[in-house]
Amino acid sequence: METKITNSYAVADSNTRIKEILDSSESFEELNSIPGREKLTYSNGFYVNCTSVFIDIRDSSQLPQKHTRPVLGKIYRSYLSECVAVMNSDPNCREIIITGDSVHGIMNTPLQSHINMAFSTAARLNSLVMILNWRLEQKGYTTIRCGIGIDYGRALMMKAGYKGSGLNDVIWMGDVVNQASKLCHQGNKEIRKPLQVSACIYDNLNEHNKNLLSPVYGGLGLSPMHYEGDVINIEMNDWLEKEKGNDRLINLLTASLTTPSLGLLARKPKHWI
Repeated sequence: METKITNSYAVADSNTRIKEILDSSESFEELNSIPGREKLTYSNGFYVNCTSVFIDIRDSSQLPQKHTRPVLGKIYRSYLSECVAVMNSDPNCREIIITGDSVHGIMNTPLQSHINMAFSTAARLNSLVMILNWRLEQKGYTTIRCGIGIDYGRALMMKAGYKGSGLNDVIWMGDVVNQASKLCHQGNKEIRKPLQVSACIYDNLNEHNKNLLSPVYGGLGLSPMHYEGDVINIEMNDWLEKEKGNDRLINLLTASLTTPSLGLLARKPKHWI
């Protein structure tokens, strides 16, 4: 959040605010879906069912060693811009949070069909990375690898900040957020596939989507810890393949026009008919 007014910090005032918060009779209502932000105050909150989707870049700390700051800015700006665009296209998306190169989406998913839509959004994010990498290669830039994590569960939605200052935001806390983040960090790491899916999400998917995933077992191997897959969006993939084909055709035509003639010249006929 952006600061608005710089005020001096007073210990006594801070102590008063702490006591006021700790002594308050805050209420945290339990809901099956996400309410509007306008219902939040500094003295309430909501426990809600939701789907949490995370995406971030693997080994992003190495990118500054490979590119200048202007190029890094272009890579991050294009990546963040389109991750937000994909998440925002999900009609059930209620919040998008950007932290560094991590983009976190909160989806309102009271129905199984909504969870399947969130899964499709995760697949679109995976396809987006493929499109971005194609463009990065064309510019001679380093391609990126991303992990994507998705989980369903209960989160605490509350308004937090400095009361009376205008400095506040909605924060989301709970196992569903933590687990989706942990799954995201496993995606595309070593032998793991890009998309990491919790068992709860898997159990709520339709049969078609379940068949796109494979189980990931723990140390004992008795039952899957979660599931994974390299799942993509067909429409986005078809678009990418078509564009790559068009580019190859243009390159071939350009190459044929610039190929030396090797000194050969067609002889003109002596007579025209």
